[in-house]
Amino acid sequence: MKQALAKLFGPDGRTVILPIDHGTAIPVPGLERPAELISAIAPHIDGFVVNLGVARACQEALSQTAICLRTDVYKPDLPEGSVKLFGADDAQEVGAAAMMHMLYPGHADESRILAECSETIREGIFAGIPTIVEALPVGLGLPSAYTVDAVRFAVRQAAELGAAVVKTAFPSGATAADFRSVIQGCFVPVIVLGGAALGDDRALLSMVRNALDAGAVGIAIGRNVWQHPEPARISRQLHALVHRDLSVDDALAQG
Repeated sequence: MKQALAKLFGPDGRTVILPIDHGTAIPVPGLERPAELISAIAPHIDGFVVNLGVARACQEALSQTAICLRTDVYKPDLPEGSVKLFGADDAQEVGAAAMMHMLYPGHADESRILAECSETIREGIFAGIPTIVEALPVGLGLPSAYTVDAVRFAVRQAAELGAAVVKTAFPSGATAADFRSVIQGCFVPVIVLGGAALGDDRALLSMVRNALDAGAVGIAIGRNVWQHPEPARISRQLHALVHRDLSVDDALAQG
């Protein structure tokens, strides 16, 4: 498990992950040619979150970086929230270093989601493949529900289930101190997601800077990179912010 995680995390213990697994959930302008995107920004990315189809179709492009296989399908308007479709056997087949699975505390179908998430974690433990649990209160894309208390509980629940790493949202309207309380309540590493494209580089980098200052060990940011007018530039700036611990201004200067 430690060797697998080392493929995603640099010597500094931090990571820049790019999710490009949105094709089962939402329209994906910006992901029409995933292999080209992967090749263009791979030097600035530690790992890509992909669905099985992309993992198989883009093997050559992904060979220079770590693969994190998405094991469930999620959609904002899916009544079930998310549905498990793949597992550790599939992750091994594509050479994945990790798996990623959703967890929605408070969702109407929470009991099934808990069971499927736990099953994925258990499969990974026996196969030596860590599971990154994406823990979001209630469901996907509901910022009003992402209060500090709700995010803190979601993160802790994921850790208690056996997640190797927890991916979560920066709570709505929170400060770095607020997010620090989330991370201090968790005993495994926490990474922060980016959410919908902001269209504001400084706001994105400031959110990441606050998360790192609070104790996050990295990011898993998708749309704010692959829907950016210059994906290579923003990924380079994010990489510098995370791995070189730059200020927002210094990261923005990495043009």
